[in-house]
Amino acid sequence: MKKKLFIPYRTVIAALLLLSTITGCKKLIEIPANPPTQITQAQQFGDSTTTMTALAGVYTYAASTGIGFAYDDGLQAEITPVSADELLATSSTEPVLSLFYNYSVLPNNGYLSQLWANHYTNLYSVNAILAGVAGNTQLSLSFRNQVTGEMKVLRSFYYFNLVNLFGGVPVVTSTDYRVNSRLPRSTVDSVYSKIISDLTDAQKLLKPGYPVNDRYRPNLYVANALLSRVYLYRQQWQKAYDAANSVISSGIYSLVQDPGNVFLDNSTEALWQLPATGPQVVTQDAQNFVPYSNTVVPPFPVSTFLLSAFETGDTRKQKWLGTATSGGQIYYYPYKYKNILTTAAKREDYMILRLAELYLIRAEALQHLGRNSDALSDVNTVRRRAGLTDSKADPSSDSSVSDAIMHERQVELFCEWGHRWYDLKRTGSATTVLSQEKSGFKGFQQLYPIPLAQLQANNLLQQNPGY
Repeated sequence: MKKKLFIPYRTVIAALLLLSTITGCKKLIEIPANPPTQITQAQQFGDSTTTMTALAGVYTYAASTGIGFAYDDGLQAEITPVSADELLATSSTEPVLSLFYNYSVLPNNGYLSQLWANHYTNLYSVNAILAGVAGNTQLSLSFRNQVTGEMKVLRSFYYFNLVNLFGGVPVVTSTDYRVNSRLPRSTVDSVYSKIISDLTDAQKLLKPGYPVNDRYRPNLYVANALLSRVYLYRQQWQKAYDAANSVISSGIYSLVQDPGNVFLDNSTEALWQLPATGPQVVTQDAQNFVPYSNTVVPPFPVSTFLLSAFETGDTRKQKWLGTATSGGQIYYYPYKYKNILTTAAKREDYMILRLAELYLIRAEALQHLGRNSDALSDVNTVRRRAGLTDSKADPSSDSSVSDAIMHERQVELFCEWGHRWYDLKRTGSATTVLSQEKSGFKGFQQLYPIPLAQLQANNLLQQNPGY
C-alpha cells in the first residue's frame, strides 16, 4: 500500500508543509506566503505561524488524495457499514469489500492494511506536533496549550477507532520510529486509559470558544463530546451523562431542523467538522455511495434491515437516502453527503461529531441511571426533528426504553463513523443480530485481523484469535 506504518520525522514535516501549501486551507488557518521547502524541526516550530503550517496538515481533509486527515480515503466509511447490517457489497461490483460483508476477510487484505497504516501515519504526525510544541519557549503558553489540547483530542479519536476496529493496539506516543516499530499490542483497557487521559488533559487545556471562526479545530466541548462517547462505551454512565450534558447545555449548538442541511458548512449541529479541500471530490462518502446515474445500481445499496428500520413519515429516509432504479428495481443508497463535485452550490463539510449523537448518548446514560422518562425526552428531541411523534416505549420498562434508544441510534447515525458496527459489538448483540440477518458471521469477527504486513514487520504483535 502507499502508506507505511512508521516514517522518519523529517519526512512527516516535509509532507505537512507540502500539503499545507497545495491545499491553501485559508479558512482553517493563515499560512505564511512562500514558506521554505526544507526546514529543520526548530524552524518548523520556531513561531506560531510556522507551527500552524504543520497543524494545517493533520486537519486537511482532501478526499481521495491519501494525505492529511486519516480518513480522507473513505475506507472506514465503507468497511464498517458492510460489516454490520447497513449496506450491501457484492463480489461482482465490490469484490474486496464483499469479503467484509461475507465475513471472509483475511489478514492479507489490502484495504485492512491501508486502514491500519492510515491511522499510524497520522498518529506519527500528531506526535511530531506534540513534541515540537512541548516546552517550546518560542511559543506562548496559551498557544502551546491550545495546540496540545487539539492534538490530544485528535490522537484520542484515532485510538478510539483503532481499538474498536482491531482491539488492543500499540499505543504510540513518541516520534522514535525505532522504538515504535517494536511496540507490542496494549490491552483494550490500556488503550482506553490512554484515550481518557488525553481527553481529560485536553479538557484542562482547551477553551469553550473555537480557535477560528469555523468549527474545524476542537474546542473544550469537542473534548467533552468525545469523552462522553468513551465513557458510554466503558459503561461509566454518570460520567457519560455529565460530559454529554455539558455539551447540550452549553447553548452553543442546536439541532438543524431540516435533516437535509445537517452536513452543510457551519451547521449549528456540528461540534467538529472539516472543510473538504480536494481538487475535484468533496467528501469521500459522496464519492463512494452516490451513483453516477440514477438508472444504475448504486455501489453500496442500503440493506433491507436498515431500510425497514425507518418509520412511516421519517424525514431522514427522505433526506438521507437517495434512490436509483435499474432493471425495474428501486435501490436506496446513503445520501447524507450529496456533493460529488466541488462545483456544487451548497458547501458540505465532513462531519466528525454532531449534537444529535450527544442527545442519544445522554439518553442511554440516563436509562442506565434509572431515569427512563428523561431518557425518552432526549430520544423524542431527535425524533421530532425527523418529523416523528414521540416514542411509544414504556418508561416503566428498561428494555423498552433501551430498545427505543438503540433504534434511534440505528436510523440517526447510520453510515457515520462505524456507529452501527460498534453499537452491535459494545451491547453484546452482534452475534445474535448478524448471525440471523447474514450468513457466515462468527463471534471472533467482531474484530478485524491484524494486517499480515504488520505481523511480519514486528514479531511482538499477536494476531486476533480466530484468524
